[in-house]
Amino acid sequence: MTTKVFTRQEWDRALKAVRESYKIFVPVKEGDFHNFRTMEEDTVPDFDFQNSRLSPKSIVYPQSERMFECLSDREDPEAGILKEAEKEYTPQAIVGIRPCDAHAFHIIKPNFDNPEYRDPWWIRRFESTVLVGLGCNEPCSTCFCTSVGGGPFHEEYLDVILYDMGDKFLAKGLTQKGEEFINKMTGGNPPEDAVLKEAEDLAASAAGKITSLVPTERLREKAVNDLFDAPFWEDVAFACINCGTCTYLCPTCWCFDIQDETWENHVDRIRNWDSCMFPLFTLEASGHNPRENKSQRVRQRFMHKLKYYVDKYEKGVQCTGCGRCVCYCPVNIDIRQVARLMDEYNAQ
Repeated sequence: MTTKVFTRQEWDRALKAVRESYKIFVPVKEGDFHNFRTMEEDTVPDFDFQNSRLSPKSIVYPQSERMFECLSDREDPEAGILKEAEKEYTPQAIVGIRPCDAHAFHIIKPNFDNPEYRDPWWIRRFESTVLVGLGCNEPCSTCFCTSVGGGPFHEEYLDVILYDMGDKFLAKGLTQKGEEFINKMTGGNPPEDAVLKEAEDLAASAAGKITSLVPTERLREKAVNDLFDAPFWEDVAFACINCGTCTYLCPTCWCFDIQDETWENHVDRIRNWDSCMFPLFTLEASGHNPRENKSQRVRQRFMHKLKYYVDKYEKGVQCTGCGRCVCYCPVNIDIRQVARLMDEYNAQ
């Protein structure tokens, strides 16, 4: 596999040059937060961050996406005939994605790509995307990626792994897509053994800084109904205000709603992110709501991530340990504490 060392100046120049072949997304500081934005000629990427406020999942799975369109004028011969809205599948690269967010795409994948159903839009975007990961030198205190199958420099779900070594970046190709991306970048030199050793030590040091250890090993052996009927759900949900922050920030949440929007003679069928925290999420046309209480909705969120997903796919929990929901929940509900309650619970 190809490995190159770039000075910071060489790296910025190489990214701008490779825009001829890829649409590049990079972390950009906006106020107090970092978010992924398209790299333009005057864009100043900032790789000195712990994590972006929003995961870059929207680059593959947009928050709002036009699915189909049609005309509504009955006099038009094509009125009411739905046609697929125009889509873009140009090669693109998410540069600076954290390993936990790359892991999230593979947790989401069984929902969009499985033997019963294949979402053509999600699949084509994902397949056209190169994930250029940036290892975490200084993980957040709320990170627990090592407890859920990842790590600060976990390589499994990436195409390229970057090591931020102060005045330079070490870029290592991990897949064929990653190799092609690096080979199209100008500049860079093969690393010396001392640089490789420094990168290895950096990754080991970062893993040792993860202090949150979240038990999930016993979740699979638990009976679903025992956890569903556990007595702690009212306490867990007591402070929740159903704002949906946790679901919109989460890189592994995939729920959506489909709505038709009309403007003059044009109708768009749009897929929008939705949240199981919202009271209307399960409201039926009859007026019945099977999850009318917030404790039921909070239970659903954690049961889906920490039990239903585990039982259905047998691939671990539906969580990458990024810690966003812990950081930004306005009432301090902590998934780490809930996971511990569930993992340690024994029905009487």
